[in-house]
Amino acid sequence: MSENAMMRGLLWATRLFIFLFLLAFALKNSDTVSIRFFFDTNWQAPMIIVVLAFFAGGALLGILSLLGIVYRMRRELGSLRRDASSRAAADIPSSPL
Repeated sequence: MSENAMMRGLLWATRLFIFLFLLAFALKNSDTVSIRFFFDTNWQAPMIIVVLAFFAGGALLGILSLLGIVYRMRRELGSLRRDASSRAAADIPSSPL
């Protein structure tokens, strides 16, 4: 068995363990909880749904906070590539035909 196949098997075993751990966590925390909002409104749902919703919301906010930085870096990379290609084109001597 090659080392690559062994590492792939270990990776899948780790993924399976994490999935089963989270599944057991979800099944153990199925009690209904109440989230109270403003103006006397509330939301009742199983605890794992609430935890998952807040996790997804946090992940979405984290991704959205990075979008500005990513697009600015892409613009800068594009301008640097254009600048590098124009300099490389200027450095190539023209050959007489």
